[in-house]
Amino acid sequence: MLSKALTYHVELHRGLGFRFRTQHGLLRSFVNFAEACGDAFIDVDRVLEWARQAPSSAQRRNRLVTVRRFALALHAEDARHEVPPADALGREMFRRRMPYIYTPDEISRLMAAAAMLPADSDRALTYVTLFGLLAATGMRISEALALHLDDITADGLIIRRTKFQKNRLLPLHDTTRSVLDQYLSVRRRMTASAETLFVSGKSNVLSDNTVRGVFLRLTRSLDLRGRPGGRTPRIHDLRHTYAVRSLERCGSDPDTVSRHLLALST
Repeated sequence: MLSKALTYHVELHRGLGFRFRTQHGLLRSFVNFAEACGDAFIDVDRVLEWARQAPSSAQRRNRLVTVRRFALALHAEDARHEVPPADALGREMFRRRMPYIYTPDEISRLMAAAAMLPADSDRALTYVTLFGLLAATGMRISEALALHLDDITADGLIIRRTKFQKNRLLPLHDTTRSVLDQYLSVRRRMTASAETLFVSGKSNVLSDNTVRGVFLRLTRSLDLRGRPGGRTPRIHDLRHTYAVRSLERCGSDPDTVSRHLLALST
């Protein structure tokens, strides 16, 4: 019964445009655990037993929140499904860390370090362009790695199937366009069979794990460290930095900030 409910729950969310991959994996794990114990309905004690098996407080909280949302949906149809309290594992179990906001000098040093990467010059140019594009546009790393050569248009970059399965047009500043054009002149001479903008070697699509590994080595070589209690600089923090620096240019007028926030989200 829980498996059937899960199938409908997942199909509903994906029909609304959500990828629902991580949530599906967690819910499938819980349903397998609950059904192995003979449960036909969601039981609070079973949810907490399963959630406590996660190795960290953040993961335990994520398990609880994910199943709780599932339980709320099922409880609306059948009251026999129990809904665990949101604070069932404690109120202080999770605190969102502040993002790392890069200084302009740190971004310049990061790109300079990327330019010094060993092996062929195309590899160095690829990472300089990739990191610079992330910093200059605020796009997600997944969006940058999914770009195809024909996604580059006269009006900007076409970002396809974003977080909510929509497409959007991302305008480029003239200076960003100029650097991207320089990279394209080299990229089009590469013998890579892939149509993606950023590639590894002669034929391989540049993977997320590979990029994050290079990024981590470079930030460590530059001795970039977060504040005490904060998180180590991540590649996603280039996106946060773009948003913060952009908002700083608005001044203190609330209406201007509100309009700019709308433009950023769009």
